[in-house]
Amino acid sequence: MSLQDYGVLKGKAIETKKGAGSSPHFQILVSDDKLLFRIAVNFQSQEPPSDVLYFVDENFHHPIIDLLGPMPKGFNKLACKPGGAALDFIRGNLFDTSLMIPLPYDISGPDNDLNELVQKYVAKAIAMESSTIYAFGERWGPENERDKFFGFTPGNGIHDIHMNQGSSDKFMKYDGVWQDGSLVIHLPDENRWIAIFLAFQSQCFHTDDVQGHRIKDICDKVPPKPAEKSICIIAALVNPKGADKGLESVTLLNTTPQEIDLTGWSLADKNKKKLVLKDGIAAGEARRVHLSGQDIELSNNGGIITLLNKSGIKIDGVSYT
Repeated sequence: MSLQDYGVLKGKAIETKKGAGSSPHFQILVSDDKLLFRIAVNFQSQEPPSDVLYFVDENFHHPIIDLLGPMPKGFNKLACKPGGAALDFIRGNLFDTSLMIPLPYDISGPDNDLNELVQKYVAKAIAMESSTIYAFGERWGPENERDKFFGFTPGNGIHDIHMNQGSSDKFMKYDGVWQDGSLVIHLPDENRWIAIFLAFQSQCFHTDDVQGHRIKDICDKVPPKPAEKSICIIAALVNPKGADKGLESVTLLNTTPQEIDLTGWSLADKNKKKLVLKDGIAAGEARRVHLSGQDIELSNNGGIITLLNKSGIKIDGVSYT
């Protein structure tokens, strides 16, 4: 079924309420200059382990930034496909998912839980008049009742501000590709963007490209953690002198102590066009892959490059602006 009304809410953060109770959600009151919205950020999984995985990029750079600025304030519905502003933790090369770690939502002591972590960044957005907050997820409302946290009418908001794929059987009906949630904060006075990414420990980072379901042959045999990088993308020539066609390249590095056969592996661009690789890459070898221009294309205006093994599993990925 996937998410029915996926998109991004753009506005000014006004107020927050910390997550508490049996279903703790961090609440953010946002204005788009016409309507009020509530962002509900889930801080606890219904399935064990309950602590949520998180990663914060305090200096976020990605091609989607160029798409967010021109967007009008309010809720913007997004197409769940590559090439636009929709998010996908696995395919979008937004960040290294292996850096996500679990964190309780509320424990005693300073600066040691999700409530305090998210509050720190949203407080910056509230204090800075020129700031903008972007919440990716599924919209609800407007409702014919008062908001139960901030009291405005009509109730209106966005939730599912977390990864929305690779779920267990109980929640797999909400899986989908290019529909992940996140908080992104623009702080113009500091000339930076901050991105907050959340996922549940019960979710898997290996999903199929159609429905976003966990690939059980991989996820259920080993702990659902991102694959260790055996081959890395270390460089790309995206804007060579002269005509780009036939002169662009991507450089791969084998970080293992043995040769790896790349036959059947592929490189993919932001539109998921693929270049199938062949032959082996020796231990420690850096291999420059020349692009013909007939397969994948590296935009001069920013994009993503993904390396997939022969099973279609993401091994590495980068973004550039």
